[in-house]
Amino acid sequence: MSGELSLNINIKEPRWDQGTFMGRAQHFFMVTDPRNVLLSSETLEEARGIVENYRAGIVKPGLSEDELWKAKYVYDSAFHPDTGEKMFVIGRMSAQVPMNMTITGCMLTFYRTTPAVVFWQWVNQSFNAVVNYTNRSGDAPITVNQLGAAYVSATTGAVVTALSLKSLANRLPPIISRFVPFAAVAAANCINIPFMRQRELKYGIPVTDENGNRLGESPNAAKQAIIQVVVSRIGMAVPAMGNRNRFPILNAPVQVGLVGLCLVFATPLCCALFPQKSSMSLSGLEADLQERIRQSSPDTTTVYFNKGL
Repeated sequence: MSGELSLNINIKEPRWDQGTFMGRAQHFFMVTDPRNVLLSSETLEEARGIVENYRAGIVKPGLSEDELWKAKYVYDSAFHPDTGEKMFVIGRMSAQVPMNMTITGCMLTFYRTTPAVVFWQWVNQSFNAVVNYTNRSGDAPITVNQLGAAYVSATTGAVVTALSLKSLANRLPPIISRFVPFAAVAAANCINIPFMRQRELKYGIPVTDENGNRLGESPNAAKQAIIQVVVSRIGMAVPAMGNRNRFPILNAPVQVGLVGLCLVFATPLCCALFPQKSSMSLSGLEADLQERIRQSSPDTTTVYFNKGL
């Protein structure tokens, strides 16, 4: 039996069938595994070396297929799929559970006063801004001024929305007002994500054919990608924000623990609602891009793009 690993394993795609929800869920349980955030720089660089060498036709001696896939998922958890750059640690999807369980637990616990709402919404939206930028689609650079303007717009809009909803909650029955934190998070996601990814909406994201050949950039594809991400993020908040503890003396620790338990499952399952490699009909693109694609790739009827997370 040969000890040499085959070079025919397609690690450009996930290990599981992305055409099914269960396949996508298995994929995202690996990508969002919170244990990945604890991996050392040496481990991440070793995984990158294994993956990049394999793509170049170089196999590490003694490497098994399971070890290759493990390295692939360690690589995917820390490096951006379009740029290949190492992502900021708290912006990685593997940091979603520990970061969100702390922030969301505090938002659920400290929501009765205006200063508390402002502070925790600002913390939450600042964190979301980092995540949204880190997991953006495409490889186009963004200037410091553009990033700063997007951050201020996103966080300010989200905090103002939360305060407005809190003010409204004071006139609502208690059973309804208890869901104000969730409504605020949902509304804020609808503001934060488009603002932090506004460059994609203006200039478009890369679209490819089924073989990965780049065909151009499409703002329409960016709109579809951002809508899918917004829906997924709101879905992640549903089980956590729907939880309310009846025992105030244990409120903070119990809230944090329950939110963390919910997020362990909600994060990958909601990421799996839509394929990471999303698609749309050629007819859904801008007219000029459609024409260019028909001229350069006449057989193409569907285009693909990374929707981001």
